[in-house]
Amino acid sequence: MSQKAARISKGSSGWGGPLVVKPEGEKKYVISVTGGGIDPLAQKIADITGTEAIDAFNNPVPKEETFVAVVNCGGTARSGVYPKMGIPTVNTVPVTPAGPLAKFIKEEIFVSGVTLDGIEEVDGIETPNKKIETEEKVNDDPNLKTDTVAIVEDAKDENIMLRIIDKVGKAAGSIVNVFYQAGRDTIDTLIKNILPFMAFVATLVGIINYSGLGNLLAHVFTPLAGNIIGLIVLSLICALPFLSPILGPAGVIAAVVGTLIGQQIATGNVPMYLALPALFAIDAQVGCDFIPVGLTLGEAKPETINTGTTAVLISRVVTGPIAVIIAYAFSFLLK
Repeated sequence: MSQKAARISKGSSGWGGPLVVKPEGEKKYVISVTGGGIDPLAQKIADITGTEAIDAFNNPVPKEETFVAVVNCGGTARSGVYPKMGIPTVNTVPVTPAGPLAKFIKEEIFVSGVTLDGIEEVDGIETPNKKIETEEKVNDDPNLKTDTVAIVEDAKDENIMLRIIDKVGKAAGSIVNVFYQAGRDTIDTLIKNILPFMAFVATLVGIINYSGLGNLLAHVFTPLAGNIIGLIVLSLICALPFLSPILGPAGVIAAVVGTLIGQQIATGNVPMYLALPALFAIDAQVGCDFIPVGLTLGEAKPETINTGTTAVLISRVVTGPIAVIIAYAFSFLLK
């Protein structure tokens, strides 16, 4: 029986692709790593290919059995984790390559901004995905061999001093290249991640200040942010196991609430010494959406991922309020 395949195209604001995916050999699962059950995109791909969609957040499967991954990452780690493992990745969020694993996000293995209309059935006979090309070795080039022999013969005639200078120069060049590459990576991260987030926060502050939204939400958040009991309650809400994986992606919720509380601290409605415990209160959910991905990246077994994810999510309900209390104890130094 011929194997069905699905062609996945980017959305109107998406990037990458199109991808043509189909199950081959042991690769028989479509995994959904979205923190909210099986995404409709994953289910449609599974229906087209005649395979099974798995909520990898709660029921992880080995990467060797995964032929496509569906994520909802805002451009941080999950966008690059699965491409790094060679798994075609479908992102429901319209993002371009970004984050620490951006170099692994290629058009041949990643597509973003995908909607249900962007997934269609194809015959599956041929997979037109481009292959990521690697540099070929040229050791068999006769001209290269000739040049190498000539260089070696010339090197024999060099005196010891020139050889020492040459080695020192190469060592210095290697060090310079390391720092140069580090500078390039730093600037790249700054441009693609830090500056856009700063622009987002600045825009958010502007909207809050000039739309009156801040005054409206202040009445909701001030009772919680204005005392230690309220902050503990806020941390419990953020750490709830069924909410934390949904609140985690891209840190948007923490950024919004943090901006609101920051505004209240700046205006004097919330005491300054509550800034530290407030930080821990709104960040109780941080990383909860990345737990199964991180364990997968560490090549943990499916049973370990399943147990570990549940354990960490439940533990956040306990450690979140404790972190707020500890921060509150240290916050007296800010008075």
